[in-house]
Amino acid sequence: MRKPRKIKRYCPFCKKHTIHDVERIKKKKASELKQGQRRFRRVMKGYRGFPRPKPEGREKTSRRIALRYACTVCHKMHQPASIRSKKFELGE
Repeated sequence: MRKPRKIKRYCPFCKKHTIHDVERIKKKKASELKQGQRRFRRVMKGYRGFPRPKPEGREKTSRRIALRYACTVCHKMHQPASIRSKKFELGE
């Protein structure tokens, strides 16, 4: 899937269609201080095995792509629901 870097979309803040800058959101590094990560580290400590069963079956063919749109008029950003795609490319 190809998307242009600038696209005309509805801005919920301006309440009209304006030009938006498109950017792909990348996953940030998980925090070691979150409760789930602390629990995971506690369970993994010592001589026990892996705390959860290994995922069965094959990998999905497509990934979810999260896009963030920045309005060029009011400079506010909004992020609609993510879409699925095998390949993604931001064009000109």
